[in-house]
Amino acid sequence: MGILGASGYTGADLVRLLVRHPNVEIVLMTAERKAGQPISAIFPHFHGDDLPDLISIDDVEWPALDLDAVFCALPHATSQQVIMGMMHATKHSLLEELVAETRADLASQAPGDIKIIDLSADFRLRDTAQYEQWYGREHTAISVQPKAVYGLTEWYRDDISKARLVACPGCYPTAALLALMPLLKAQVIVGDDIIIDAKSGVSGAGRSLKEQNLFVEVSEAMHPYGLGAHRHMPEIEQELAVAAERSVSISFTPHLVPMNRGELETIYVKLSEGQTADLLKRTLENTYAHEPFVQVLSDTTAPATRMVRGSNQCVMNVFADRQADRAIVVVAIDNLVKGSSGQAVQNMNLMLGLDETTGLMQAPMFP
Repeated sequence: MGILGASGYTGADLVRLLVRHPNVEIVLMTAERKAGQPISAIFPHFHGDDLPDLISIDDVEWPALDLDAVFCALPHATSQQVIMGMMHATKHSLLEELVAETRADLASQAPGDIKIIDLSADFRLRDTAQYEQWYGREHTAISVQPKAVYGLTEWYRDDISKARLVACPGCYPTAALLALMPLLKAQVIVGDDIIIDAKSGVSGAGRSLKEQNLFVEVSEAMHPYGLGAHRHMPEIEQELAVAAERSVSISFTPHLVPMNRGELETIYVKLSEGQTADLLKRTLENTYAHEPFVQVLSDTTAPATRMVRGSNQCVMNVFADRQADRAIVVVAIDNLVKGSSGQAVQNMNLMLGLDETTGLMQAPMFP
């Protein structure tokens, strides 16, 4: 198993989850600025674990490696070229895959091919023009994009299990989509009147040094960002449109709150004619009744980030609004686990034919 970008927050959480995974041995970890160091020098909580030293991606010899899967926890706009190179360097080239597909022989299942789980935004948007519009740069792996399966596990489980490349959702989309896709699919809410008020811990902004993320800048404060134009908006709308079978437009505003990890979304929806908040809740309960990581809370219990901290759990509930034709859906996840690394491991388990919950049954941390 390999982890590219192991020195970031998502990379560190991948290591935390995988180092005790019964079916995984980590044999490759990369980090550009930290290359040559043991990971315990960066994250002391890994002291005593038998892990390889960090190396530069440029020093990785892909053809010589015998890896089942690689996690790409790299910055946006970095994964495309790395993954293109990886796919060309491993046993079956991209050209061979295209030829194989004409024979209805899915190369994504060819033995010897490394499974790739990408945690960046580089392959989440199916429309490459949208990627260029929202991320302000050219998509450099257009031939690979159609092969990427969107990694919202509970909704694309079968496709993920057969994929070679999975594009894991962003943290904000994960929470919003788990709550809203069942409601739109069942047509119990109106698709053109959705307001998502989202709040996330500072780890969601990454580990690189930024003045706005210094302690004195974020402590005892909360502020919105990406107002009206956050990059997760087209990703959310893309998947909601799949559930609704028509285009969906949302209002979405994220906020940075002074906590390390955690994410809470309060979503305001308009009910379809004849629907109630209780019927919305019943729709969610029926959808996720057998899901190991999604729980609809009982009675009027409000989701809170302390319920999911450090776990791969997602908790949600529905409340009646004072306005009779509206309801409030609240959902909480840990942005670094279910919103990132945990969901990535969940997808890896599916891709490798393992039990989906393997290595992910940690109880939430409290306090």
